[in-house]
Amino acid sequence: MDKQQHRDLLHGVKLETVLTRLLKKHGWEGLYSRIKINCFAKTPSLKSSLTFLRKTPWAREKVENLYMYLKPEDREDGR
Repeated sequence: MDKQQHRDLLHGVKLETVLTRLLKKHGWEGLYSRIKINCFAKTPSLKSSLTFLRKTPWAREKVENLYMYLKPEDREDGR
C-alpha cells in the first residue's frame, strides 16, 4: 500500500480511535507481540501510549499499519 492510499484510509480517524480499536481486538499483550514497543508492555495505558505514539513517528506508523489490516467491521468507520 503506498503512502497516499494509507493516508486516505486514515483520513479523519484519530490516533486514539486507532489504538482503542486495536486494543479491543488484540489487548495490550497482543499489541506488544505484534509491535515490540515498551509502552505496550510495561504498565501500559491509553494515555501514555498515545503520548509516546504522537512523539514517535516510526512507532505511530507501525500502529497505523496494523490498524489497516483490521477487517472493516473491526474498524470504526468500516473502511
